[in-house]
Amino acid sequence: MASREMTRTAFYVLTALADEPRHGYGIVQEAAALSEGQVRLPIGTLYGVLDRLAAEGVIELDREEAHQGRLRKYYRLTGDGEVALNAEARRMASGARSAARRLAARRAAREARPARPEGAADTP
Repeated sequence: MASREMTRTAFYVLTALADEPRHGYGIVQEAAALSEGQVRLPIGTLYGVLDRLAAEGVIELDREEAHQGRLRKYYRLTGDGEVALNAEARRMASGARSAARRLAARRAAREARPARPEGAADTP
């Protein structure tokens, strides 16, 4: 996974697992909180993502616990998952810095332009 850009959903799932193992619903809640509500994972979708991430070796089953008659599976980030998440976080941070620099340059260019006199027509 580290060799390609990961999906936003995968990024938030991995981020949710970066500090501690979590079960499915805990991952859903944490991903929503981390993304400020931008990532909303239906449970059915989540388990497809978890299966894919496990197959890629970036997460693994930590443990299973019985809770109210149901089995909760807890997942954790693997070493490869840590590497992939770190690479994606660095890539995203670099992109954000580039955007901020370009916006600052745009703002500076706009502020450096002389103001047009009131009522002046646009000329090419």
